Amino acid sequence: MFYTMTLNPALDYNMTTGEFIKERVNRSVKEEIIPGGKGLMVSRMLKNLGVESTAFGLVAGFTGAELTRQVHEFGVRTNFVSLPKGMTRINVKLWGALEGEINATGPECDEKSLQAVLEKLSVLTSKDILVLAGSVPASLPKDLYVTIMKQLREKSPRIVVDATGDLLRSVMPYGPFLVKPNHHELGELYNVTLETKEEVLPYAKKLREEGAKNVLVSMAGAGAVLAAEDGSVWFGEAPKGQVVNTVGSGDSMVAGFLAKYEETKDPGKAFSNGIASGSASAFSETLGTKEEVELLLQKVQIKRVE
Repeated sequence: MFYTMTLNPALDYNMTTGEFIKERVNRSVKEEIIPGGKGLMVSRMLKNLGVESTAFGLVAGFTGAELTRQVHEFGVRTNFVSLPKGMTRINVKLWGALEGEINATGPECDEKSLQAVLEKLSVLTSKDILVLAGSVPASLPKDLYVTIMKQLREKSPRIVVDATGDLLRSVMPYGPFLVKPNHHELGELYNVTLETKEEVLPYAKKLREEGAKNVLVSMAGAGAVLAAEDGSVWFGEAPKGQVVNTVGSGDSMVAGFLAKYEETKDPGKAFSNGIASGSASAFSETLGTKEEVELLLQKVQIKRVE
C-alpha cells in the first residue's frame, strides 16, 4: 500500500492574466483552484497510473474542507487531521504578462494534532511505502522527518523523502528507500554546480553512500540520473515535447518510479516510467494520464553506465 504525507497542503489559485498594469485593477482571463502540496501530487499521479494510495496530512478551516473535497473528487483516499484553528493556505500563482507566485505560510499545528498525525502512521507495515514530501512547516519540529523514520523503524516500511537541504541530509542515516533531488538541489548539498549527467553522477553515488538506497536526480529537459540500490547507475534522456506546466512534474516522476518499481522490482523499468511520468505532466496543463505516460515511454531512452 502507498501512503503520502503532506504537512502543509494548499489550495493553488492559478490565475492567468493578459496585460498587467501596476497600481491598476487587473482582471484574470482564466482561473482555477486545485489542491496542491507535493505529497498530494504524488497521490494524484499514482491514481492516474491506476495505483491506490492514502494521503496523510494536516488541514484546517473552510479551505481545508474544500481541499479534502477536491482530493476525494480526484479519487484519492485521505486520512487527514483537522487543526482546531486557522485555515489551509491558499497559494496564488500568476501566469501571463506577469508570472510568479505568492505562497502563504499556512496554519500553526498544535502538539495534540501533531501526535494525532504520528499515531495514524501506526498502520504502516513492511509491505508499505510512505512518501514524505515537501518542507516541514515552521510551527513543527525541524527534525520531524527523522522522528517519523525513527518511530517507524521497527515496522520497516520503505520511506521516500522528497525534500531539500538540511531536511534531506538529516534523514540519510536512516536509510530512505528513495530520495529525489533535482540537480540544483543536489549541487547545493555539496556546494557545487552540477549541469551535466557526468557531473551529477559522483554526487548521486555519494548520496547513496550516505544512506539512501535509491537516488533519482531530475534534470528537467536534460533528463535524469539514477543511482540504484543494486549498485547500477543509469542515465536517461527526457522525451521531446512542448512544456506547458512544470508544477507537479517532479512529484509525477516519483509516482511513476514507485508504481513501476513496486510492480517489477526492476530499477531500469522504474527509471523509464519515472521519466515518462514526469514528462507527461510537464507536457500537460494538469498531471499526466496513464495513456500519455505509456505513449511517452516509447520515446524514453535510458542507458546503464555502471
